[in-house]
Amino acid sequence: MKLYHLLLLMIFPISSSFSQELNCQVSVLTDARVEVNSTEQEIIKQMKQSVYDFMNDTKWTEDEFKTEERINCNIQIQIKTIPSTGSYTGYIQVQFNRPAFNSNYNSVIFNFQDDDVAFSFSRNAVLQYNENQYKDNLTSILSFYAYFMLGMDYDSFSLKGGTPYFTKAQQRVTNAQVSGAGGWKANETGKRNRYWLVENILQPAFEPVRECNYMYHRKGIDMLYENKVSAKKAMFEALNKLTLVVQRNPNNLNTLNLLYSKIQEFKNILSDSETKEKTDFVNLLKKLDSGNSSLYQEILN
Repeated sequence: MKLYHLLLLMIFPISSSFSQELNCQVSVLTDARVEVNSTEQEIIKQMKQSVYDFMNDTKWTEDEFKTEERINCNIQIQIKTIPSTGSYTGYIQVQFNRPAFNSNYNSVIFNFQDDDVAFSFSRNAVLQYNENQYKDNLTSILSFYAYFMLGMDYDSFSLKGGTPYFTKAQQRVTNAQVSGAGGWKANETGKRNRYWLVENILQPAFEPVRECNYMYHRKGIDMLYENKVSAKKAMFEALNKLTLVVQRNPNNLNTLNLLYSKIQEFKNILSDSETKEKTDFVNLLKKLDSGNSSLYQEILN
């Protein structure tokens, strides 16, 4: 069993049962302007259950997770158009968090909206995972995010511990490129897609992002209960590691997403800080993510 799983056992009661890695809540919504007939309503209902079963019943790693160790995550599929029966376009929102040691607090690690989603789902379809080949776009997207979340989670407990799962996520990208579907290629407009999420995280230039993930959570969030002053100092030092990445790759997807996921957390944790500490944090955050300066400014208000 991995070290961080042993650490988690220090928090939660011991259980003799083992389960899969994810505790994933799923919702499937349709835009108000989309006309949904009774047939589509039934298919969408089945889709929700199939996605739930796929995420929660698939064995994604070789590690054993106790029920209380499962990664809490949410997937929301928003359907914007139904070009034909069983064919859908829209976006998927993916979010997950991890518990802080000695606390009931959960820290959001990843909160990402994937805007380029098109897939098919037929009545009574069962989503089946095949690690070595592309089967369909929905299965590929879901398995990509399962592995990406695992990579981020393992990284937050062990320095670069998520590499095997980021590598599997990257393989999902490679396999899916044969489909021609959006979100899987390097040359798509904006570079805000699955390809760049995992391509960046595995590049040496982005190692400070992974170091930040580890230091921020393991030496910061996990230590808030024990020593809040030193924990906040460690969080600042972790975030400061992102400076070099931003200098080389301004507005890169991974850094911006990590910071945006933490905005409310920054506000909460710094709420009792002295003005200088708040100001130092805000100035750093604005330097790293100037596009959200007004949101960071609220920390000082």
